[in-house]
Amino acid sequence: MTQVGEGQEADEVSPPMMAFGAPTVGEILAERYQLAAHVNDDSAGRQVWRGVDVVLRRPVAVVLRYPGGDSAMEMLQAAVRASRVIHSNLVGVYDAIDEGQRAYVVREWVDGDSLREVIAAAGPLDAARATMIAHSVASAIAAVHATGMVHGNIHPGTVMIGHDGRVVLADARADSSDTYETDIRAIGGVLYFAMTGHWPHHEAGVTALPDAVRDTTGAVVAPRQLRPGVPAYVDDLTMDLLDPRLALPSSEVLAAELSRLDAATEEHYLDSVGPLRFTASADDPSEPAQASRRKIAAGIAGLVVIAVIGLFFGISALGGDGDGGDGQSPAPQTQTSATPGTGETAAPAPPKPIPLTADQVRIVDADGARDELDGAEATVDGDTSTGWLTDAYERNPNFGNLKRGMGVLIDLQEPRSVTSVRVELSASGSSAELLVGPADPGSSRDGDNEVVDTFTQRIGEPFENADGATLTFSGFSPDETYQYLMVWITKLPPIGGEKYQIGVQEITVEGP
Repeated sequence: MTQVGEGQEADEVSPPMMAFGAPTVGEILAERYQLAAHVNDDSAGRQVWRGVDVVLRRPVAVVLRYPGGDSAMEMLQAAVRASRVIHSNLVGVYDAIDEGQRAYVVREWVDGDSLREVIAAAGPLDAARATMIAHSVASAIAAVHATGMVHGNIHPGTVMIGHDGRVVLADARADSSDTYETDIRAIGGVLYFAMTGHWPHHEAGVTALPDAVRDTTGAVVAPRQLRPGVPAYVDDLTMDLLDPRLALPSSEVLAAELSRLDAATEEHYLDSVGPLRFTASADDPSEPAQASRRKIAAGIAGLVVIAVIGLFFGISALGGDGDGGDGQSPAPQTQTSATPGTGETAAPAPPKPIPLTADQVRIVDADGARDELDGAEATVDGDTSTGWLTDAYERNPNFGNLKRGMGVLIDLQEPRSVTSVRVELSASGSSAELLVGPADPGSSRDGDNEVVDTFTQRIGEPFENADGATLTFSGFSPDETYQYLMVWITKLPPIGGEKYQIGVQEITVEGP
């Protein structure tokens, strides 16, 4: 059999003389759809083929299911319903055929990759790109919901990214348990996955995706906690869509809100796009946004606390120690620092950042070509969108098995008390530790080898394949002072194509 390729006429291939059984390259279904190549098997066990419509001379995707008949009824009915919705962000459905022993759906061929494949190859996307994808999906779902239907199959495997940049949603497959709400929650999941590479839901068919990072209560960790640079507004939007305690907007309202964000192509703009515009009712935009009530409630709670404190001090000032009925002003009160009495403990002062400047940090590279030393100053510039970036290493996450590791050395310029060091990285999955040493012998190969040999005291526990992008090291002794610290990285996370790389976006040292 000959596989139909680009530029080759479909009628050059003779169809095999078989009606059923395993499909083969060149076979023509329904006297029209010629199978060109088996692409994959989807999460429901159906075969996905690239084919050619020999009548209209256009590429198609053919989804085959064995057997047909009653067991294929749900797939065929879903295809018929989907064919009635025409939208630029929905994969077009052309045909649905039941041959008894097998059934198949013929749909538009999308020349591109699924969101799942894109993230696997290149890693998580920036917030602007993720928002654009979520906007496209929401627009498609708004069109589906407008007809009274539910999609029921939204996940990174059905979100397709065309090589031309077009985003389309494929394979509607709703069952009785699917609702408008599950579709909208799934859009939040797509937004979360695009920015983190983790899936926050547990629907059947997507169990192969990495689960979201969760805290000790099992709650999903917010995108901003996993990677720096996610705008607060997009972070809040994503988490609100995933929060089962919050009422959701309609898909139409969500699409409109994401359209507003999609117009902001610069990530820094997303931090100042204003309040959530979700409405309690699409017909009454004056109502407060349901999805933003978490923020409203927090603000009200803060005002209540302030009012209670003010009331308490107001009563104390008016009443003094007496009943205040003699019309005299209370005696002035003097605030003094008291020594805690028996059973009392003075509250410790909160830690505060120790200011760091560019000349206090440098890169340690004892084993390499020393061509990755530039950019250390960006690790202490107060901006998590900038940082120092390693080269991309191939084949092995341990710096390609070429180095023991690389580090960022910090000179506090004098011995100081330290309580913690927080390191914000560009991605999760790194292995790193915090070391202290006696001195900085200078930036040279010999100096860096001396640093590696003498920085042997570890602070806190090391991180192995860290779940998050923010690493916090504590465990400093309150009776000791420290001047020279080093964030030592030994393993890099994957960035796709068997390459590994990490960026150190910001380092914060805190002291008492």
